[in-house]
Amino acid sequence: MSFFKSDTPLDVLKHLLAMAVLVAVLVLGFFYVYLPMTTNHGETIVVPKITGMQQADLEDYLDERNLLFFVDDSSYNPGTRPGTVLTQDPAPGEKVKEDRKIYISVSMKNPPVIKMPRLTDGSVKNAQMILKSYDLVVGQIQLVPDLAQNAVLKQLVNGKEIAPGAPIAKGTKVDLVVGDGQGNQEFPVPNVVNMPADEAATLLAGQGLQVGEIFYQAPEEGQEDGTVVKQRPVSSPGATIRTGQLVDLWVAGQAPIKAVE
Repeated sequence: MSFFKSDTPLDVLKHLLAMAVLVAVLVLGFFYVYLPMTTNHGETIVVPKITGMQQADLEDYLDERNLLFFVDDSSYNPGTRPGTVLTQDPAPGEKVKEDRKIYISVSMKNPPVIKMPRLTDGSVKNAQMILKSYDLVVGQIQLVPDLAQNAVLKQLVNGKEIAPGAPIAKGTKVDLVVGDGQGNQEFPVPNVVNMPADEAATLLAGQGLQVGEIFYQAPEEGQEDGTVVKQRPVSSPGATIRTGQLVDLWVAGQAPIKAVE
């Protein structure tokens, strides 16, 4: 017990030196032995690839690797099995510490229900873009006689009209009824031969028809310039035409010279 005596200054120095060594051992032991043992200091785990796996299999799979998971999002994909992991964060190959949570998104069993958008009164191209943005599927496109060319007249699901705002599941197929630019009213082909070309065009427009191509030819004897000398389709007994169709004209004389801009 002579070591602990403080009879001389040397004894005091020994005591202080012993206390300093003890404190140093405790500090070094805490930082370099205790902390690494309790926090796994310096140890990392490589994140495995779990996309494509089933959520039901994750708990055991990640538990073996001292990792956790948390579902923070879900979405519907008609071509993917429900419960399939779609995305993960952190990504495969990243290094993390034990008990790190991997945030995942999974595919839903049932598609979410949304409100049916309005497709009527717009073009078929615009309707296709809207359906895609709503995660709906473009079904059959049926052309029907109507002067509104390429305009969507009806929107159908399973053969029945569906109103804008009605509930509809994502992934549902929507059929479109579209105008073909021609009416469904048939009537005898009007005769515009021997009429001035401008009057012929006015008459055709008044009957819901359109002037198609205009061909100019040298006038024959008795034909005045600017007069219609032939038309297609020909006006003959029994010949009919439908609203919106084209009528080509042959006009006597030379084609007018277009002004140079």
